[in-house]
Amino acid sequence: MKADPKSVLTGVYYIDGDVAAGWGALAAGCKFIAGYPITPSTEAAEAFARVAPKAGAIFIQMEDELASIAAVLGAAWGGAKAMTITSGPGYSLMMETIGYGAMLETPFVLLNVQRGGPSTGVPTKTGQADMMQSRWGSHGDYEIIAISPDSPQEMFDYTIKAFNLAEKYRCPVMIMADECVGHMTEKVVIPAADEIEIEPRNFYKGSAEEYLPFKPGSDLIPQIAKAGDGLNLFISGLAHNEKGYPVKKDEPRGIYLKRLIDKIQKNKDKIIELKEEETENCEVVVVSYGISSRVAIKGIDMAREKGIKVGNLRLVTVWPFPDEKIRELANRVKAFVVPEINYGQIVFEIERCCDGKANVVLVPHGGAGVHNPQDICDAIELGAQKEKKSEGIIEFKTRLEKLVFEGNWSAKE
Repeated sequence: MKADPKSVLTGVYYIDGDVAAGWGALAAGCKFIAGYPITPSTEAAEAFARVAPKAGAIFIQMEDELASIAAVLGAAWGGAKAMTITSGPGYSLMMETIGYGAMLETPFVLLNVQRGGPSTGVPTKTGQADMMQSRWGSHGDYEIIAISPDSPQEMFDYTIKAFNLAEKYRCPVMIMADECVGHMTEKVVIPAADEIEIEPRNFYKGSAEEYLPFKPGSDLIPQIAKAGDGLNLFISGLAHNEKGYPVKKDEPRGIYLKRLIDKIQKNKDKIIELKEEETENCEVVVVSYGISSRVAIKGIDMAREKGIKVGNLRLVTVWPFPDEKIRELANRVKAFVVPEINYGQIVFEIERCCDGKANVVLVPHGGAGVHNPQDICDAIELGAQKEKKSEGIIEFKTRLEKLVFEGNWSAKE
């Protein structure tokens, strides 16, 4: 299905990532965004709100983030493609309802422009410390999809992809951006509407008498009700059967939850997108995502100038995690180097997949800024020097951390 020309601002622009995401949502067919202003994500909501009326779309500022995510679920079940936009503290407030959306197999998109935390943290500066929260933030077993753009162009492109994935797999999809990418201004090319593929909603087309709101097809995904078609619905956050009714004592409770997992895990090859470069005959692989992947390129180039064979693996899709790719690389490289703007999150997934077959070097950063490429280069050198055996996670201290944690800090430095 092609995009609606009324929703596509075709042209070449010089805009920031937040604006690109707002316009990407419109191009994807989003008709409803509910949100509450929070730095550094507000520009995305503002950009959508300015152009939404011309495309028959709505932006509503709710009283808080709790109401925002609830409104998005209501809009999605009302038949609209829907989205919310937030950052750190707002993301935390949304977690219970994200789990509710996963349980009801509600297709919606959430843009989280990450900032420094915890709590109020550093509202106007960058961070990447919400990555594990995106996967495990709500209680219980469920699956989501999370994408990490690294440029304004990708904020546009992958917002469209996020909506397509949400519709195809009937699940929440997170766009895990960061302040740098959100506020970075670059050239963004928006193609004509007939060049943009959008996933239509998989509405039920059978008889009302036979409709079961949670009966899966062969792809493990149920068709969704179209509001106004007169279909009988009962939806609840309780463990439920195909009718949507709470399961009885004699009904197996795990079947439904297992399908929520399987519909994502069994389609991982179709969902996961990676950017891979020179990993065939390398000693060390740098694994990164978001703004850290752009900084990593400079550190990789510096290491290559020293004669080290370095590969680059960028996680465009962070969840579901590319276990098989990491395991395959772990069988033939000495080490992985993982720069993250946090003190270790995705690095633990890499260590798990390595299973002792390669070293893992974490290059942490506390946020409010990005890595020094020299620190990434130094970590690559360290990884290349190690024997090909596991010594656990090696935490590589950056120059700034050495100053702070070893007591040599001065305002001048």
